[in-house]
Amino acid sequence: MAMNVGGGGGVQANINMTPMIDILLVLLIIFMAISPVHPKGLEALAPQPPPPNTPPPPENDRTVVIQIAKDNTVKINQEDIGWPALENRLVEIFKSRADRVVFIKGDPDLDFASIAQAIDAAHGANIDKVGLMTPKVEEGK
Repeated sequence: MAMNVGGGGGVQANINMTPMIDILLVLLIIFMAISPVHPKGLEALAPQPPPPNTPPPPENDRTVVIQIAKDNTVKINQEDIGWPALENRLVEIFKSRADRVVFIKGDPDLDFASIAQAIDAAHGANIDKVGLMTPKVEEGK
């Protein structure tokens, strides 16, 4: 770092760094204030496995699971349903329920387009939350 102590007068073209640092700090604060604090994303629900050594659930289990098989057939809680009737059946099931949660279980070899179609049908039936079931969730891991 060099310093000029007077003397040989003349015009100097040195840049003053203090205003640039001030501007840099102000811009940094502005960008920190503008940036989102929480990341945005889709809410995902996964059914939690029951604790070990608990009795099986009663027959009036209110969990609704849409199962899509490898051959693209659709079931709602073991009840065979066709794709055209899926949304109407979901509307019937949830018209008297306060909790509007459905889980989708698809075959591992299935294309995601079928899962997306089931999610779309659930959203068309005004279901609030759609969860995806994975093999690890089913095993309780």
